[in-house]
Amino acid sequence: MNFNPVTNKRLYIQIYEQIVEQMKSGAFKIGDKLPSERELCEQFGVSRAPVRQALSALEMNGFTYSRQGEGVYIKSLPADEVLSPAFLKSVSPEDIVEARMNIEPLIVRFAAMRATKEDLAELNETIQQMEMETNEGVYVPETDEKLHNGIAKASHNDLFIQFMAAISNAMKQQQMWTFIRDRTVTRPDFRGVNFHEHKNLIEAIEDRDAEKAESLMKLHMDNLYERYWKV
Repeated sequence: MNFNPVTNKRLYIQIYEQIVEQMKSGAFKIGDKLPSERELCEQFGVSRAPVRQALSALEMNGFTYSRQGEGVYIKSLPADEVLSPAFLKSVSPEDIVEARMNIEPLIVRFAAMRATKEDLAELNETIQQMEMETNEGVYVPETDEKLHNGIAKASHNDLFIQFMAAISNAMKQQQMWTFIRDRTVTRPDFRGVNFHEHKNLIEAIEDRDAEKAESLMKLHMDNLYERYWKV
């Protein structure tokens, strides 16, 4: 089979659709193994992130399954009239992470400068809830969302608050975000690290250390990006 290099912003959609077309054409049969991630990256001319998004989309749609350490295999073939699933039309996980990586460090800088006693009390209550959940061996996305929205609230900038609300809404609408999150961030080896990164953020806000808070948020977002593509 031959794949064409992809060129526009929503790379993973093009990759997904090209693989589906190859499946429709008979290039793949049930039980066949897809090319490796490295091979797909080379053929499409992209990094691993959009390839892994496309592979996750194929698995979500029931076309493939993964064998750890072996690769991705064809589970079922698409019908000729198959439509692109709704999650492909939502904001991509990569766009969500990119937006968060750029906007949240700025938001937390202002939170560190402007947080009131009431803001700090709310943030501490949320981080304590996250600590309890982590100690119980669970990851609750609503608590994570509440903490990040609480940081935006502490910035006392209405647009920052709206930006975070929009990002939260995009994550809820994107089924693949949940799919990838449940395979990565919720893992036991990430839960503790995730909690401590959030706790360090709250401590920097309490200390009014805007530079440290911004640096810690950049680190948290970089780590989030890495975790999401370790699928």
